[in-house]
Amino acid sequence: MKVSCCLLFCFLAIGGCHGKDKPVIESLHAEHDATLNTDPAAPFWRDSRPFYAEVDTAGHVVPEYRTEIRTRWTSNNIYFLFICPYKNLYLKPGPDTAHETNELWKWNVAEVFIGSDFKNIQRYKEFEVSPQNEWIDLDIDLKKPHHEDGWLWNSGFEHSARIDNGKHIWYVAMRIPFTALDTRPPAPGTTFRVNLFRTEGLPQDSKEIMWQPVMGKTFHVPERFGLLRLK
Repeated sequence: MKVSCCLLFCFLAIGGCHGKDKPVIESLHAEHDATLNTDPAAPFWRDSRPFYAEVDTAGHVVPEYRTEIRTRWTSNNIYFLFICPYKNLYLKPGPDTAHETNELWKWNVAEVFIGSDFKNIQRYKEFEVSPQNEWIDLDIDLKKPHHEDGWLWNSGFEHSARIDNGKHIWYVAMRIPFTALDTRPPAPGTTFRVNLFRTEGLPQDSKEIMWQPVMGKTFHVPERFGLLRLK
């Protein structure tokens, strides 16, 4: 298996982990919440250290789809920005951005899987946004026979998306309330289990790009999650 150099850097540079040999992302604190935007040059995003989703399910590097991700947090919310270079988009016809889109994962999306329970790792939350700003959030419990039923849960998260056709890049920003993730108030050092994904292209030639490789056919492999620590 090829090992991404950025993953190795992330683990070594940030130093240490919660658990056994887990790579760590640091989310940079911001004093105040900001208007949600998808401009990576905006001051809110510019100060945060980028990390990358750039491997496929088996851990092979896919440089043409290297996806930059940034994250910040405030006393109320955690933010994510995805910067997704693309070749071909597979988009749902007639997008509905006012209502939740069940089974949005059938089309191209950016996804955050994040959990605060280190004892029951099969419980976590899932957030998806499409390039057209469609959305779905799910309360996942893998012990249930139909964990996809978790889409009936509502986190109150906010999102923004846009497609730059000229540059062949699409962007997604998310603002997720901490109250949807944890009963603890956020503080420096608070740690979450996390993995991040995006999909690309038509079903017959789809690409799955992720931060930590799942080494299987489903994204729902909590044993493969890395860690996110509030800084």
